[in-house]
Amino acid sequence: MPNIRPSSDLRNKYNEISEFCHKYSEPVYITKNGQGDLAVMSIETYEKLVGKFELYKLLDEGMEAMKNSRIIPAKDVFEKIERGISE
Repeated sequence: MPNIRPSSDLRNKYNEISEFCHKYSEPVYITKNGQGDLAVMSIETYEKLVGKFELYKLLDEGMEAMKNSRIIPAKDVFEKIERGISE
């Protein structure tokens, strides 16, 4: 269940919001005049979320490359890497 708080809690109960975000690794939704305005989360949760987006992007690029036959066998890639290291 989402944790929804009014914007005044950012000022008045910052430590409580921070503890919640760190303890549960979930965002706190902040409302302004009764409407959704912000989502607040710990840096760790944010970095994990961004990392997932980056991974999904790379996976999508890989799937697109496979679909368009723009792939190189892993054996060839490792051989290029080994040649580059030894040179």
